[in-house]
Amino acid sequence: MRSTPSRRATATGALIAAAAMLAVGVQTGAATAADTPAAPSAPKAQAAGTADPGALPADLSPAQRTALIRAADATKTETARELGLGDQEKLAVRDVVQDRDGTTHTRYERTYAGLPVLGGDLVVTESRAGRTEGVSKASRAELKGVDTTADITPAAAEKQALSAARAEGSKATDSERAPRKVVWLAQGKPVLAYETVVGGLQHDGTPNELHVVTDATTGAKLFEWQAVHNGTGNTQYSGQVTLGTAQSGSSYTLTDTGRGNHRTNNLNRGTSGTGTLFSGPDDIWGDGTPQNLETAGADAHFGAGVTWDYYKNVHGRSGIRGDGVGAYSRVHYGNAYVNAFWQDSCFCMTYGDGANNARPLTSIDVAAHEMTHGVTSNTAKLVYSGESGGLNEATSDIFAAAVEFYANNAQDKGDYYVGEKIDIRGNGTPLRYMDKPSKDGSSKDYWYSGIGGIDVHYSSGPANHWFYLLSEGSGTKTINGVTYDSPTFDGLPVTGIGRDKAALIWYKALTTKFTSTTNYAGARTGTVAVATELYGAGSAEVKAVEHAWAGINVGSRPGGGDPGTGKVFENTADVAIPDNGAAVTSTVNVTGITGNAPSALKVDVDIVHTWRGDLVVDLVAPDGTAYRLKNSSSNDSADNVKATYTVNASSEVANGAWKLRVQDVAAQDTGYINSVKLTFP
Repeated sequence: MRSTPSRRATATGALIAAAAMLAVGVQTGAATAADTPAAPSAPKAQAAGTADPGALPADLSPAQRTALIRAADATKTETARELGLGDQEKLAVRDVVQDRDGTTHTRYERTYAGLPVLGGDLVVTESRAGRTEGVSKASRAELKGVDTTADITPAAAEKQALSAARAEGSKATDSERAPRKVVWLAQGKPVLAYETVVGGLQHDGTPNELHVVTDATTGAKLFEWQAVHNGTGNTQYSGQVTLGTAQSGSSYTLTDTGRGNHRTNNLNRGTSGTGTLFSGPDDIWGDGTPQNLETAGADAHFGAGVTWDYYKNVHGRSGIRGDGVGAYSRVHYGNAYVNAFWQDSCFCMTYGDGANNARPLTSIDVAAHEMTHGVTSNTAKLVYSGESGGLNEATSDIFAAAVEFYANNAQDKGDYYVGEKIDIRGNGTPLRYMDKPSKDGSSKDYWYSGIGGIDVHYSSGPANHWFYLLSEGSGTKTINGVTYDSPTFDGLPVTGIGRDKAALIWYKALTTKFTSTTNYAGARTGTVAVATELYGAGSAEVKAVEHAWAGINVGSRPGGGDPGTGKVFENTADVAIPDNGAAVTSTVNVTGITGNAPSALKVDVDIVHTWRGDLVVDLVAPDGTAYRLKNSSSNDSADNVKATYTVNASSEVANGAWKLRVQDVAAQDTGYINSVKLTFP
C-alpha cells in the first residue's frame, strides 16, 4: 500500500506529547492475517530480551482515547479514499489504541449503501508521522456490485432464525430484534443478507442472543453465532480481601468508585433484570460461606476489581472499553445454574451458584474470563463461532490465567488450569488444562483443518496450549506447586519466554492485529508481527512465538521445516497453481530408504498464495494413495501455506515418487508451490 500522510497527524500530535510523559518500562504481565503487517518502528537501542518501550501500549486516559477517536472520525472519508474503498463504502470508527511511540491503530467498521457490513471490519496502523504502515482486514474480498434489493421478506428470515434457535434447544418464539438488512462479507464474496437476533433462554437457562444470517436472495442460512459468551471456572474464594465500595450516609454499597463505579448486584436466583445492588449498614461483606448471599457478591466484586487493575496497570487499558466506565456484575443467577457469562447487551457479567447452589462461580479467574469477553468484544470482536470463536474463548482463558497470577492471592494461587476447584465432574479434576488441553476429554491439543467445526470451548485448546508453551515451554515442570507436562505436535522442544511477555504479545495482537474473523493462521501472523515490533526481527522472542505455534501445528519451525535429524528429500522448483483450475503437483523422489515410510513422516509445505482458503492440499504416495493435508475453507483467508504436517505413511513403501498435489478450487486468487520437503527419521 502507498504510504501517504494522514489528515489526523496534527490532531494526534498533542496526545503524543502527553503519552511521552508516561513512565516507560517493560510491562509485567475462519480469518485473516494482517494484509499489510505494520512495519516495526526504526530500531532503538534496547537490551536483549527487553521490549521496545515505544511499541508498548500507551496508558491512555479516557479523554485521550476520546480525542483520538474524534480525530479519526474527522478524517474517515479521506481514510476510505486512501484505502481504495468504493463510492458506496463508508467507514465508522470503533476504537483507537496508541503505542507509546505515537503509532496509532484505528479499528473501523464498514457500511455499503448505508447497510452494515458484517465481516468488513479493519484496522489501520499509522506511524507517529501520520503515514499508513499497515492494514489488517477481516475480509480481503472486494466489496462491490451488491444488489441491495431483497428477494425474500424479513418474516421469512425471522422464521429461519427461530427454527435455528429451536434446534439448539431455545424456547424462544419471537426474535429479540426485527431482522435487519446487512451485507455479509465474512466468508468471501459479499452477499445481501438479513441478520436476526433471537432472544429468550438457551437449553441450559443461559440467556439467548443467537445471531442468524440469512441470504436475502435465496433464503439459505449463511452463518450463526451466539453473542452470550459462556464460561465456568474456579469457585475457590479469595479469603479476606479489600473491596472498593461506596458510602452514602450510614449505608455502604458494592460500588467500586475507584474502578469506573463497577457495581455488583444480587439477582436472588432470578434470571432477568439488573438485580438489586448489594448494600448494608457496615462495610463487611459475606462470611466465606455460600449460604450467605453476600459472599458470592464479595468474590465477584473482588475478581472484577483485580481484573480492572491488571488491564490498567499492565496494559494501560482503563476498563473493558478503555473509556474508564465500569461494567456491573450479577450474582445468584437462576437455581443451581452451573455457568457464568458475559453479555454485550447489558455490559455485564453474570454468575450462577453452581451445583446445589453450593459453588458460586465467582472466583478470580472466572471474573477475568468473563470481563475479557467484554474486552474482546470491544477490540477484535472475534466472532463466537468457528476458529475465531475458539480464539475468543482462548483469549478469555489466557487472561484469566494472567490475572490469577497477577492477583498473587494466597488462597487462589496462579495456575494454568480452568475450574480446578469447582469440581464439575465430581472427581476433583479441572475443567480445562492449558498445558495439555486434551486431558479434559474434549479439548484439542493441536490445530487441524476441521477444528472450526467443534464447540468453541474445545477449539480454544490449541491457543491455550500455545500460550502455555510460550510462557513456560514444553516438558515437565512445577509452578506454584502444580506439576505440568506439556507435549508438542512434532515432538520437538519449545523454550518459554515467560508469562508476562506472552500475555503482552497476545494483548497487543488482540488490540492491533486481530479482526472479527481471525483464525489460527491469522493469529500466528499477528503475534509474530507484534513480537517483531516489541523485540525486533530475529529476536529470541520472535523465534519462541514461531516455535510455540509450530508446537501446536500452526506453521513450521523457525528457519522452515523440522530442524531434527533424518534423511531429507526436497523439491524447490516453483509450480504455478491455476486459478480455480486443475490440480498441479510437485514431485519429490525418495531413494535409499529401507522398507516402509514412518508413522510420523514430516511434510514441510511452502505455498505462496493470496488466499489460502482456496487451496486443497494432498500428499500422494508412490502407489497413488492420497493423504489430505489441508481442506479448502471460505473462513481460511490468510496468505500462503507455510506449515509442517505429520502423516502416518507406515503402510507405504518409502522409495518412489511422492507428490504434493495442490488445487485451487475458487476464483480470484493466485499463487505457486514454492517448495515441498519430506523428512524421514
